[in-house]
Amino acid sequence: MRLKSHIQSLPAYKPPQLLTGPAVDLVKLSSNENPLGPSPQALAALHEALDQVHRYPDSSSLALRQALGAHVGLGYEHVTCSNGSDELILILCLAILEAGDEVVMAEGTFISYLLRTLELKAHPRRVPLRAYTHDLEAMAEAITPQTRMIFLCNPNNPTGTSNSATEVERFLSRVPEDVLVVIDEAYLEFVTRPDYPDLIPLIRAGCPNLILLRTFAKIYGLAGLRLGYAYAEPTLIAYLERARPTFNVNLLAQVAGVAALTDHEHLAHSREHAIASRAFFDQGLRTLGLEPVPGETNFVAVAVGDDAAVTAGLREHGFTVTPLTGWGLPGLIRISFGTKAQNEAILHALRSVLDR
Repeated sequence: MRLKSHIQSLPAYKPPQLLTGPAVDLVKLSSNENPLGPSPQALAALHEALDQVHRYPDSSSLALRQALGAHVGLGYEHVTCSNGSDELILILCLAILEAGDEVVMAEGTFISYLLRTLELKAHPRRVPLRAYTHDLEAMAEAITPQTRMIFLCNPNNPTGTSNSATEVERFLSRVPEDVLVVIDEAYLEFVTRPDYPDLIPLIRAGCPNLILLRTFAKIYGLAGLRLGYAYAEPTLIAYLERARPTFNVNLLAQVAGVAALTDHEHLAHSREHAIASRAFFDQGLRTLGLEPVPGETNFVAVAVGDDAAVTAGLREHGFTVTPLTGWGLPGLIRISFGTKAQNEAILHALRSVLDR
C-alpha cells in the first residue's frame, strides 16, 4: 500500500497510558472540560431526543444555526456547525490551502493548527509568543505573498493569554484581503478583561476574510458530543458548506446545543466557577514559589522546570495535566480547573511533587 509520506511524518496520536498497580481514581485536569458538567436543560433535551436516534440528523443543522445566529444578532446564513471545532480547522485547511501555501500561526498555540496545515502539505510560519501572548506585530510581518491563512487563538490555548481589541484591530488592518484570518474564540465566555475584541460587528458588516471559531465543549460542558461552530460572511459560509461532510453534526449534539444556549444560569455559574478557580490557582501557585501565566480561560499554565517529570509525578498522585514541551513551551504544564475540592487536592499534590 502506498502511504503519503507527509502524513507518516506527523506526530502519532498517543492514547493516555493506563495506570498500573493499585486502582486509582484518576482526576482528569488535562482537557479544559467544565467540571460542573452540562446544562440541566441540555440534559433534559437529550433525554427527550433519545427515541429519535434511529433517524439521521438535519444535515444542515438549521435549527442550531438559527439559534446561534440569533444568539449574536445574525442570520443562520452567517453560521456553520461542525463535529467539534477541530473538524472546522480541518475543513478550513481543506477548503483554502493548496500544497506549498503558507499559514501564519504562533509557536505555542493550539497544536491542531500545525497538524492540519501539514496534512495539506502547506508550510507553517510559526511566530514565537511574546510574554506567552500572540505577537501580532511579528505575525503581521510574517505575512508573505504565499500566505493564505492565519490562525489566531484568542484567548490562547495553552497559555490562557489574550490580545486586546486595539491589538486585534490593528493586526486585521495589516492583513491582505485575500488572506483568511481564523480567530479561534473557544474560551471567549471565560474572558473578564473589558477590552477584549467583539468581532461580530465585522462579520455583520460583511468582512470577507474573517471567520470566528467557537465551541460547546468548554463552558457549555458538551465536549463529549463534539459540537463546534463558526461565524463568517455568508458567501464564505456557503463555500465552506460545500466542503463540510454530510451529517457531520449528530442529532443529539444539535438538540443539546439549542437547549444549552438558553440556560443562562448554567453559563453564569460556570463562568463564576472559572473566575474563582483562576484566583485560587494564581494565589496557590505563587505560594508554591511558581509564577502562573496570567490567563482568561478555564485553565492555568505555569512553568515548573521539568514538565514531563512533574506531569508523571502528578499522575502518580491521581491527576492528569498537560505537559507543554510538545506545544513549543518547554518547562510548562497546563492545569484545567476542576471542582473546588479537586483544585485544592492538585495543589497539595503539586507541592509534594516539587518537594521531591
